[in-house]
Amino acid sequence: MTIHIPSALRSYTAQQSEAPVNGATLAEALAALDHRFPGIRFRIVTEQDTIRPHIRIFVNDVQFQDLSAPLSKADTVYIVCALSGG
Repeated sequence: MTIHIPSALRSYTAQQSEAPVNGATLAEALAALDHRFPGIRFRIVTEQDTIRPHIRIFVNDVQFQDLSAPLSKADTVYIVCALSGG
């Protein structure tokens, strides 16, 4: 599967906008991403293994909030960071 990386997190991926990873669940895919790019998972997932409030994760066209959600090799994962400002 492919994970699309938002520009706000590309400093962890040497500016790569996507990365191929393996994993049967969203948690495994993010762990594989972190293995390849150390430190990125902590920016996406809290210490309590929940998705951070300002992060949205979509698999294909569906938003996922549960890290135990199953994935297939054909899936495309999109990480989206909420932006705010004043």
